[in-house]
Amino acid sequence: MTKSELVEMITEQQDGITRREAEVVVNTIFAVIGDALADGDHVELRGFGSFTTKQRNARLGRNPKTGASVMVPAKTVPHFKPGKELRERVDSPS
Repeated sequence: MTKSELVEMITEQQDGITRREAEVVVNTIFAVIGDALADGDHVELRGFGSFTTKQRNARLGRNPKTGASVMVPAKTVPHFKPGKELRERVDSPS
């Protein structure tokens, strides 16, 4: 599902909300989650999951084209851990 499809589903399921309003809401939610992660915070949505950041150590990688060794620097990456309710919904047979 793309962001535009998500906006479309919201407008279909909620009476009285326009496509533009739904788009503003979706963009705002994503921006707030992204800003919180960039500040080092975590975001927890009960029943859905939590967004955190994880630190990856520097490592020695390999350029697949040339085979040369390349140093990959340490970095911080976003991480999502699904909540129990979401895991159960995805895992249950339909």
